[in-house]
Amino acid sequence: IADLGPALADLVDRIEVAGAGFINLRISGEAKRAVVGKVLAQGARYGCAARPSGEKVQLEFVSANPTGPLHVGHGRQGALGDAICALLEAQGHEVLREFYYNDAGVQIVTLASSVQARAMGRKPGDADWPESAYNGDYIADIAADFLAKKTVSAANGDPVTASGDVNDIESIRRFAVTYLRHEQDLDLQAFGVRFDNYYLESSLYTDGKVEAAVAALVSANKTFEHDGALWLRSTEYGDDKDRVMKKSDGTYTYFVPDVAYHITKWQRGYHQVINVQGSDHHGTIARVRAGLQAAGVGIPQGYPSYVLHKMVTVMKNGEEVKISKRAGSYVTLRDLIEWSTGDAPLDAQGQRDVTRGRDAVRFFLISRKADTEFVFDVDLALAQSDENPVYYVQYAHARICSVLNQWGGDEGTLKNVDLSPLTAAREASLMAKLSEYPEMLKKAADELGPHHVAFYLR
Repeated sequence: IADLGPALADLVDRIEVAGAGFINLRISGEAKRAVVGKVLAQGARYGCAARPSGEKVQLEFVSANPTGPLHVGHGRQGALGDAICALLEAQGHEVLREFYYNDAGVQIVTLASSVQARAMGRKPGDADWPESAYNGDYIADIAADFLAKKTVSAANGDPVTASGDVNDIESIRRFAVTYLRHEQDLDLQAFGVRFDNYYLESSLYTDGKVEAAVAALVSANKTFEHDGALWLRSTEYGDDKDRVMKKSDGTYTYFVPDVAYHITKWQRGYHQVINVQGSDHHGTIARVRAGLQAAGVGIPQGYPSYVLHKMVTVMKNGEEVKISKRAGSYVTLRDLIEWSTGDAPLDAQGQRDVTRGRDAVRFFLISRKADTEFVFDVDLALAQSDENPVYYVQYAHARICSVLNQWGGDEGTLKNVDLSPLTAAREASLMAKLSEYPEMLKKAADELGPHHVAFYLR
């Protein structure tokens, strides 16, 4: 050790023999204080990769059906997905955020018929109200705007103008889907979540990608016919039973477009793909992966990766909240943000600033591992005490800003300040915590676990 000379001198204060087989190396104060200089020099990039990794990663999250407002489960997906993207970007990866719209299938037919019934003057509770229809107030809002022949547009899509004809079910379908996509866009914007690309399930059919995927599976001899249906030999790839791909009525089961969609991800050059989904999707993982491997396009076993999250229970005034008037059957993300905002001040346009609520909801929703159930307590999110972890973190940040404001100097000059006075035990503890930050970020990225960041801050 003595032969290491100057290389060790700046790092180690002293070396002690501590019994048989043990040597204690005491880190020097200068080495401990070096982290402060790094933080000041690197600023917001502290702890991040110094150069690009060269890896492309595609993350799909939220991906809500455009059949109603976003619910709290979508909120957990949004918070987890956006945080994971930030973590991967911090490690130098090139990340694409993608939203997959399930704008085809039975649920879209139900949406269109629900709006049509409202436009015809029917309402929930009427004898002729469809049993499977959506009952939320938002259906009435869509119907009113459709009758008014309004125009709506959603991200990455063309504007759609309603025909106003209650018998034009195709116009109702297109207007309702675009209307709800726009509503979801507004919710995600308020939540501080952005996407780089939007992919429509319907395009998989119009572009022939579903048919191409099925043809690839048939030509690879990975399918068979039974009882008038087309089946995938998914047991050859670890699934517990073979799966129906095409039903006897000629329609595809829901996992077939998922296979086609993930083939497009691979073909677009994203060989590392992560899907953030609710744990209720667990049963589809084996069959989707089986279809991808069987297609013979070079996709490896275990593609894509998944982050599955458990459900969120919302508590308010000591009681569980299960129903939103607007949605009709569940608590919406917008409800949660507004409740957690409380009596925040109004902006210049008379709108309430939801930043407080947004930050609280996002922090809480990543503060536990994704695979654990979470209870969101609205009253705790509003509490201005140390019991509220969001308030505690924000208060600490506000105090730091206050100290800098009272000082009134140029923060840029701190890079060259003399750090030798930082010798107190609490200062040493804080510097040690700062030193852990880069390793914590890497661990959080490797494990796709943003909860590590929340634990660190607390």
